[in-house]
Amino acid sequence: MPATGKTETSDGGVRPGLTLAVVAVVQFMVSLDVSVVNVGLPRIAAGLGFGPAGLTWVINAYALTFGGLLLLGGKAADRYGRKRVLLFGLTLFGLASLGGGLAQAPGQLVAARTVQGIGAAALAPAALSLLTATFPSGRARVRALGVWSATNAAGAAFGVVAGGLLTQYASWRWVMLVNVPMAAGTLALARLGVVGSRPAERGSRPDVLGAVLATAGMTLLVFGVVRTDRHAWTSPVTVTTLACAVALLGAFVAVERTTAREPLVRLGLFTNRSVAGGNLYNLLIGAAMTPAFYFGSLYLQEVLGHGPASTGTMFLPVTLGLVAGSVLAVKLGYRFPARLLLVAGGLLTAAGLAWFGRISPAGSFTADFLGPSIVAGIGFGLCLGPVVSTATAGVAPHEAGTASGLLNSSRQIGASLGLAALGTAAAHRTGHRGSLVALTDGYRLGLTLGAGLTLAAVVVALTVLRGPGARVRLAQPEGDVDLVRAQD
Repeated sequence: MPATGKTETSDGGVRPGLTLAVVAVVQFMVSLDVSVVNVGLPRIAAGLGFGPAGLTWVINAYALTFGGLLLLGGKAADRYGRKRVLLFGLTLFGLASLGGGLAQAPGQLVAARTVQGIGAAALAPAALSLLTATFPSGRARVRALGVWSATNAAGAAFGVVAGGLLTQYASWRWVMLVNVPMAAGTLALARLGVVGSRPAERGSRPDVLGAVLATAGMTLLVFGVVRTDRHAWTSPVTVTTLACAVALLGAFVAVERTTAREPLVRLGLFTNRSVAGGNLYNLLIGAAMTPAFYFGSLYLQEVLGHGPASTGTMFLPVTLGLVAGSVLAVKLGYRFPARLLLVAGGLLTAAGLAWFGRISPAGSFTADFLGPSIVAGIGFGLCLGPVVSTATAGVAPHEAGTASGLLNSSRQIGASLGLAALGTAAAHRTGHRGSLVALTDGYRLGLTLGAGLTLAAVVVALTVLRGPGARVRLAQPEGDVDLVRAQD
């Protein structure tokens, strides 16, 4: 029997509150882990003896497996059940975090980060599809997406804060170990309070070849992008790697169009303007905001001379802005279409990043960082819930995991592409000069280019997102729509 997208308890009742709590903690944890290690990298290098080249793999190992396996994770959630995949991901993520915190050699930490990425690739789409299935419409959906977007944003921003404080006052190991109690508590809560829908009917064998091609292509694409810190975009290594990634993804599309088996991604999903436009918008926003956190952290430490703890604390306004923007999206979601919120949020984010692009080598936190961080944070928070609602509009319940995997994948790929491209541009502007003026010039360029990417996302919202899924409101103002009922 096809999956209905409904969440049942053993007694036939629905527990949306517990489901929302589990999804919120999962998203916070996954987002936290993207940024929590950044500030602690120098201490990690000293503690385990990483070389300059090897240290980048503390970041890249997670990004590589997370970005490369998201589509497979989304399909697994649809095929084998959201709760089952969620529990698997939580277990794997928690064990990998424990292993990373106890690592005694560089290879052990990189291996732990790799397994963390695999766990996150299972967690993220399973959790998001569980949320969209449990809250299909109405005011409850808006509130749920508001909580999800707030925790998503807060996790990414608070990761910098927590990473700085833990590194300076405890140990770099706690940037890994902090995930263990969160994963254990969420695992217990999920076992008790979350009961996923029945898996989709397995009418045919899964498309193993398509899964291999998609995973290999996505992984190779992320690999080629993250390695541009060592190999230029025009180098033979990068060109060959990216060409192979494109070839594998092209072969995947060809297989999906002709296979008689159950495809990894039904290509007809991309004919839905909301799905296609929402993912493109998501990619561009991710490509702008991830480098902004990176450049902001470097500016505070390398130019203004702040330590890890104070740098982390200075990201609190960004965190508060992100949460405020997410709450604002809930309030406005009752009155305005998602498309309008995406435009407004994108313009506000672009304004904040453009303001960031005016940082000075002789500046200060108050004059150069505080104002733009609040503006960009509010704008970014305003985008998060509406883009999820848009990119999953009109998607059948049995494909919710796939759509969620696509959305998470587009953000991760965007983040990797943006960080590599904007980081390369900033490094080229800085050149071999080591002065504070040269560093600031590079950061300014990267932040300004990020503002341009955000404006491109606004153009996507205005031109591509014109279908019914983008025009409808996130909830009707006349009242709540009943939550999903447990029924066959």
